[in-house]
Amino acid sequence: MRVLGINALFHDPAAALVIDGHTVAAAEEERFSRRKHGKRPVPFAAWELPCKSAAWCLAEAGLRPQDIDAVAYSFDPDLAKPAADMELDDPWDPLRLTYAREAPSFLCDALPGLDREKVHFVPHHMAHAASSAFAAPHAERSSVLVVDGRGESTSHLAARRRGAAVEPLHSQQLPHSLGLVYEELTEHLGFLRSSDEYKVMALASYGRPRMAAELARYVHSTGDGGFVAKDVPWESFAPRARPGQDWTQEQADLAAGAQRVLEDTLLDMVRWLHGRTHDELLTMAGGVALNCVANSRLAAEGPFSRVWVQPAAGDAGTALGGALALASRGGDATEPMGGADLGRQWDEAQLREWLTTAGVPFERPDDVAETVAQALAEDAIVAWFQGRSEYGPRALGHRSLLAHPGRAENLERLNDVKGREQFRPVAPMVLKERAPEIFEGPLPSPYMLFVHDVRPAWLDRIPAVVHTDGTARIQTVDREQEPLVARMLAAFERRTGLPVVVNTSLNTAGRPMVDDPRDALECFGSSPVDLLAIGPYVVRRASFFHRPEETAKPAGAPRPEGLDAVRGEPT
Repeated sequence: MRVLGINALFHDPAAALVIDGHTVAAAEEERFSRRKHGKRPVPFAAWELPCKSAAWCLAEAGLRPQDIDAVAYSFDPDLAKPAADMELDDPWDPLRLTYAREAPSFLCDALPGLDREKVHFVPHHMAHAASSAFAAPHAERSSVLVVDGRGESTSHLAARRRGAAVEPLHSQQLPHSLGLVYEELTEHLGFLRSSDEYKVMALASYGRPRMAAELARYVHSTGDGGFVAKDVPWESFAPRARPGQDWTQEQADLAAGAQRVLEDTLLDMVRWLHGRTHDELLTMAGGVALNCVANSRLAAEGPFSRVWVQPAAGDAGTALGGALALASRGGDATEPMGGADLGRQWDEAQLREWLTTAGVPFERPDDVAETVAQALAEDAIVAWFQGRSEYGPRALGHRSLLAHPGRAENLERLNDVKGREQFRPVAPMVLKERAPEIFEGPLPSPYMLFVHDVRPAWLDRIPAVVHTDGTARIQTVDREQEPLVARMLAAFERRTGLPVVVNTSLNTAGRPMVDDPRDALECFGSSPVDLLAIGPYVVRRASFFHRPEETAKPAGAPRPEGLDAVRGEPT
């Protein structure tokens, strides 16, 4: 079967293509539209579809809309209840549901040639569950936990996978929602809700969970697989913050308390789930599964031997999950994800054409990995643009900013480059085989979805990547899956004695991650990055900003025109 998955209703619109059970392509609309998260999660935007990412997925496979066997839309309006019945303050929710019901018609308009009868509604949390249960390796017998803000009428699903089937075990009815409570806290602390929840997680490490016991009156598990989570009187714990306001210790303590209560509740839930399934593997999805601090506690204290988290755990991942669910239902044997690099890529010739058209001075070194390692050893900040872009919110060595981890000031330097808050950490990437000697926690960790304790001997050696609580959110690099990144890490260690490189996403605050070469050049040109490594080519900042008269050709020299200009030799 050829199945196109679509996520569109709330936020993070995305598309994914699964052919005969194999994931061919997946991408978020924000990477094409350059709007963070694609759109805001308001009813008036519910009609917007991931038109560009869907068209790209089809083009990547050489398909037309009429060639598709099925389309999975990751929300089922027939399962929804009126917002008032769910005690949700959302007076325009009927408009959202109207758009959901009309999604098949909208999709046919967006993808001319598509048969309306091929569009199927997949329940939101079942799409989340399939995105983890079918995408995780060795998960034929596993348990599934989905926790997010909301679906049709629930905010959570506990399930188990047995072969080709995912069997629901328990769901939590709205208005109780761990995701919505965390969103409310995000807004209360002066951040953008349904966008900046990761900032609350980072801020929590600066506080003490002294408010946890009182918060647990409003947020706690119920012992039957569900939980209570609503009506938290945030003002009674700390004053509401204004956007852009510096954080206070009281606000950090509130974030720490809320983080602790979230972890305690999730831990009770996974214990209940394990008691029903007795599985070794837990797979997770939903926006709350992007909370890597909570994930690490579940791995350390929970009853499951292994925990696997979908790298696109937020709503974007339901595009893939919906497609996998329909593929499995249609009889296809679904394959695990081979990695998160499922987006666009450009070959060497195409990149050369982009650079030449832009009039950018560039060079092609013998080995870009060695050149980058040397620049990093000299304390340069490097924009790293290689291979297919990542699906999900984490930069995993394809669209990354890299730096030297041995200089503590590089944390502040990178946050300045990105224009973001100074309490935000950056992450280390490390070869998989070297990770155990430096970090303690769930290993391997290829998707940067857990936090790890930094071993004492390394705290002072890699200070740029050590968070205030002595942890780091690491990415382990497999030599076979990521040979270029592995070669760069090895070359950096030869020069510095450090097997770790700083890795953070290639973007600036409030903007989506860089995806195409134009994005990379714009980001490089507008921020103080020293080197752009784009495919086998490098662009140096000093050359990039040479005045025209410094690089002008001698008088009378022929100037290339048209295609010859595009194909010209680098200066």
